Amino acid sequence: MINTDQTLEQLQQLKLHGMAQAYGTTLALPSHELPTAHELMALLVDAEQQSRTHLRTQMYLKLSNLRYDAVIEQIQCSVERNVTRNQLLALADCNFIQRAENILITGSTGCGKSYLACAFGRQAITLGYKSLYLGMNRFAEKLALAKLEGSYIKLLNQIEKIPLIIIDDFGLTPLDSQVRITLLQLLEDRYGKRSTIITSQLPVSKWHQYINEPTLADAIMDRLSGSAHRFELKGESLRKKSIEKK
Repeated sequence: MINTDQTLEQLQQLKLHGMAQAYGTTLALPSHELPTAHELMALLVDAEQQSRTHLRTQMYLKLSNLRYDAVIEQIQCSVERNVTRNQLLALADCNFIQRAENILITGSTGCGKSYLACAFGRQAITLGYKSLYLGMNRFAEKLALAKLEGSYIKLLNQIEKIPLIIIDDFGLTPLDSQVRITLLQLLEDRYGKRSTIITSQLPVSKWHQYINEPTLADAIMDRLSGSAHRFELKGESLRKKSIEKK
């Protein structure tokens, strides 16, 4: 005689929580609705896989520090905004990460640059890729602190291994020499292996001038724009529209 309570307990002890939940649900079914042995096995394996995928996604989302809880389906597409649904769908499978391609998003304040970047970050996480959001100012602060604590190299190595990083608000404040060098080092380490999304109020044509060091600027732009998808968002501030509606 099979002791179902014992089986449930063993599944929990083995940390097969998805299987345990599905098994418990199955036990509650009427006898004429019970699956066959093969069907039950398939059901339990599928439940466990879905459970682990969900837990992985939640963990990746927590670690990513995404600024917005954004999804691609909610991005407003229009001629006025200069973004189409086809542009988004072309990148929604996140194969650009497999190809180690970058995304550069530019536009005026409040036009949705950060939201779009975070939507790509969340999509990547949903498909199993670790992502990390870095606001440019906070990133500079983190670098300075890591220098003081002696963990600078460790920090760079950690960031280098992440399949997708988002550098937000590039161009808002002047870059010091340390941040320029670090940015180049990161892009060099990731070039051809990882993907980077950068958002900026400055058009890409002005990034070289913003970096303000010709040799480093040439190297940074070469590694950024060589295999990059570009979004040049236009239109009124979405934040302003949101406030006006309230």
